[in-house]
Amino acid sequence: MRNYSIKFSLVLLCLVCCRTITQAQGAYMEVKKTAVKPTGVLTSVEDTLRKQFEDKKLVWPPQEIFIRSFKYDKQLEVWVKETPKAPFKLFKTYKVCMQSGTTGPKRMQGDYQVPEGFYQINEFRPQSTYHLALGLNYPNASDRILSDSVRPGNDIYIHGNCVSVGCIAINDVQIEEVYTLAAQAKNNGQDFIPVHVYPVKFNVKKSAEYLAQTLQARPSLIEFTATLKEAFNYFEEKKQLPVILVNKKGEYVIN
Repeated sequence: MRNYSIKFSLVLLCLVCCRTITQAQGAYMEVKKTAVKPTGVLTSVEDTLRKQFEDKKLVWPPQEIFIRSFKYDKQLEVWVKETPKAPFKLFKTYKVCMQSGTTGPKRMQGDYQVPEGFYQINEFRPQSTYHLALGLNYPNASDRILSDSVRPGNDIYIHGNCVSVGCIAINDVQIEEVYTLAAQAKNNGQDFIPVHVYPVKFNVKKSAEYLAQTLQARPSLIEFTATLKEAFNYFEEKKQLPVILVNKKGEYVIN
């Protein structure tokens, strides 16, 4: 793991927040006002999710969730945990039915790239053109340094309708589940819902071979991708999230 001088300005992306009952109630009311599509739709989805949690011996509702997406593998994983100190457990892997761009981070508006890196859900959009949508905080602290200073791009979502021009698209049934899980976690006080987007699933042989070939052709991505892999390996080993910082150069630092 690389060590950086403390003179670097580090922006903490992963925050551990102390939550009070009042904060949890406030988060619940916020979701109720802004994050819920027609009541009947999400009520039905919640009943289905409750049964799936029961079948997998998971506690409903989730206290926290974590989302990982893999571009080459076209997968989106949702992990859940019961308490802040408990390890994450995989709830479900969804198929990403459409995405645009190639391996590598998003660096400017109109490049049609799905971002790579470490994000969080910063918007619930129940009346999306794409059925339901969860916004990612692109550009994040790293992107604001490394992406085009004038036109870095924005409006990156996980959404339904199986259409993508830089977003992570799944089908409508799937986004109803993911959206409901995110709303439930927010209701329970999780203000920071992390989303990690990777070029490949590093521990899958075919995916790793594809990445190796890509990096041979695009060596400028080697260091960036190595840092992403470091975070991936940390989670695979511990089933907890690493602390992720950003230095003055816009590089991620994994602790």
